[in-house]
Formats: sequence, C-alpha cells, structure tokens
Amino acid sequence: MQINSITDSRIWEDFWDTHASQALFQSWLWGEVVRRLSLPLLRLGLYDGPRLVGIFQVVTVRARRGTYLHVRHGPVFAAQNVHYWKSVLSYLQSLAQKERAWFCRISPQLYDSQVNRQFLGSLGLVPSTVHEVDAERCLQLSLSQTEDEIMSGMRKTTRYEVRRAEKMGVHVISSTDPADLDKFFDLYQQTSRRQHFVEHKGIREEFEIYSREGNAILLFGYHGNSLLSAAIILFSGDQAIYHHGASLSTKLPVNYAVQWEAIRTAKKRGVAWYNFWGVAPEENLSHPWRGHSLFKRGFGGSEKVSIHAHDLPTSGFYKVTRAIEWWEERAHGY
Repeated sequence: MQINSITDSRIWEDFWDTHASQALFQSWLWGEVVRRLSLPLLRLGLYDGPRLVGIFQVVTVRARRGTYLHVRHGPVFAAQNVHYWKSVLSYLQSLAQKERAWFCRISPQLYDSQVNRQFLGSLGLVPSTVHEVDAERCLQLSLSQTEDEIMSGMRKTTRYEVRRAEKMGVHVISSTDPADLDKFFDLYQQTSRRQHFVEHKGIREEFEIYSREGNAILLFGYHGNSLLSAAIILFSGDQAIYHHGASLSTKLPVNYAVQWEAIRTAKKRGVAWYNFWGVAPEENLSHPWRGHSLFKRGFGGSEKVSIHAHDLPTSGFYKVTRAIEWWEERAHGY
C-alpha cells in the first residue's frame, strides 16, 4: 500500500461522494476553505496497488495546548480494513515527528459502539478529552417526507411557533451575496456576547467559497424592517447543514421561521437530509448547548451519533494537552 498526494478534485470528490458524502470536513471544498485560511493542508490518498481505498485531509494545527495533526471527519475508507487503518496511522505518526506535533486527532464518522471503540483502542488510539465536536452528535431530518408530514412530526409547540410566525408577518429573505455577511456578523457578535461562546474563525471564507459554487445561502429573518435572526446553510453531498446561526433576544418566533424556510429550501433543492448540526446529549441537563438543542429537537428528526474524537499520542508532551483540555471542558460546563 502507498500514500500519495491527490491534486485532482474529481478523483477526490468521486471517492468522497461514494464513501462519505456526509463527512463535511473531508470534502474538497472544505479543503479549499482551509487553504484560504493559510493553514497547512495535505490531501492524501491511500492506494492498495492501483486502487484508491482511502482519503484523508490533514491540517497541522499550532495551538496553545500544543501542535497537533487534525483529520476532521476522517480518515475515509472504502472499507474498515485494519491494514488500511495501520497504514494511515503509521503515516500520521511519521508526519507528526516531522512537524514536531504532540499528537494526531482523528474523528472518523464511525457509528459509536463498543466494538468500534475497542477497534480504535487496539490501534493505539485514545478517546480525546475535548467535548463532542464537529457534530459527533447531530440531528438529521429526512426530506423524503412531504411538508405536511414534516410539520406533523414537529413538537406541538414548535409547530405552533412556525405558524405563529406566519400570522405575525415574519418574513425570511435569502441571499448568496458575500457582501450580506456584514449583516450576519452584526447579529453573530451580539449572539456571542449574550451566549458566551467564542466566535468561529473563517466563516467569511467558508461562505465565499461555498456560495461561489452554489452551495451556501444566507437566510435573514425580519419582523417589519427589524433584522432579528440569521443562518448560514451549507449544501454538501446529500445534505443541507445549518452550520452557523445568530439572533437577537426576542419573544418573536423569528428563529422558527428561519429554520422552516431553510428546511423548505433544502427540500426544493432535492437533498436527502437537513442536518441541524451539533446537539447536546439529552440526559445532560446542564450542558451549554441544552437550550439550543431543545430548539432544534422540536423540529423532529433522528439523532446520529458518531464515535468520539480519538488521539494518537506522538510525544510525552501530549499529557500537557490532556490536562489543559480536561480543565477547560469542565470550566465551560461540558
């Protein structure tokens, strides 16, 4: 088996679309976002003879908690073959030594089960101390249903709020113009301060790259002339993803109207799933995402849980990373 760089987007996308079309962060377009942010990126393919059997995008991250290699939503394989895994992990270990990285972090989209946990453990990987990231636990709504069926599957109060928004004259405007991002960021900064979260970096670059390919929209929710809510929806593979949201604190049901319009737009485009992105575990009543997760779950859908991110330690300093992350996670209530 060999690992080689892939520079042809068609080769990459064909494999990704066949084997992992819901792995957003392993898509070619997401790699373009990473490059736009001037982060070191490698696009690599695992070959068994002449046959491509795996792909993985690797980003070198230099953070306060230590330098590490990050393979988000990957690696992606044609089959869960132990030899494929060992080849990729061996390559990552060598690359980590070269980059002086303390560890490699992967988050493959494997179903979370005891069998898969034991499998990754047998390869020398350990569960990360970081909280559930990259929508390991996400809520997906099937768009094969009619609009009436989707509406009937909502929580009663959610259905009421969607209808109330219509009666109150709440209206939603769609845009693909990157210039309209300034309106989104006005709300986003206020949301960040109110909910005490760190703003995501690279949103502007993400939207510009995806919208250029017709794969992103901005939705703005208004009551009268007042902009109260906004969302960025990405289209990737067979899904529409509610990737970023922002809103003012209001009793008006504008957020419900924005989500309903996003669902209807995704359905019209013919994608299979509407992905509400990350949600908190239902049993964790004190989780920082609990309120937002309750809002999302009101629209129905089913929960998909992938295995937690795992790390491959490559330096004794990895213990420092685990200590920092353990403390930060508990300080933030995860």
